[in-house]
Amino acid sequence: MVEVLNIQSLLRDVPDFPKPGILFKDITPLLANPGARKQVVDEIATHYKSKEIDAVAAVEARGFIFGVLLAAALEVPFIPVRKSGKLPYQKIQEEYSLEYGAASIEMHVDAVQPGSRILIHDDLLATGGTAAAAGRMIQRLGGEVVGFSFVINLAFLPGEKLLTTSFEVKPHYLVSYP
Repeated sequence: MVEVLNIQSLLRDVPDFPKPGILFKDITPLLANPGARKQVVDEIATHYKSKEIDAVAAVEARGFIFGVLLAAALEVPFIPVRKSGKLPYQKIQEEYSLEYGAASIEMHVDAVQPGSRILIHDDLLATGGTAAAAGRMIQRLGGEVVGFSFVINLAFLPGEKLLTTSFEVKPHYLVSYP
């Protein structure tokens, strides 16, 4: 039996990264703990087991780590959502706003089958811009966003409200910072 661990205690704060004034939530201590890593995957997979998920889409780079493990646990395909210019095949693109400008992400055009029920995963929910952009691409390809999962939620930022309002899906997360 795996010892239940306090996931929040395995998250490290890194001040002023990637720029002054930002308190970065570092998941690498969590990744270094096999029991905690398994606990994260098990808790998220249990939450979504009854939702009839057809695939897990995860946002690069840190979202890939738990996203692919989650897809394996749910026994469904994994869909990489990447920064622009990183995917080799035909793709669709979606722009989203950042605090300091705009960015875009891409997905292969054949990643989502019409009617597919997709879970979107990323490590951290902040403003919700990246997850919302991934959700819009899934919808453009005819898929249905049935969940958003995160390890961490920064509740003082508008991400949860944005996703709940835009997709009528309440995000699921394991740790929240008010």
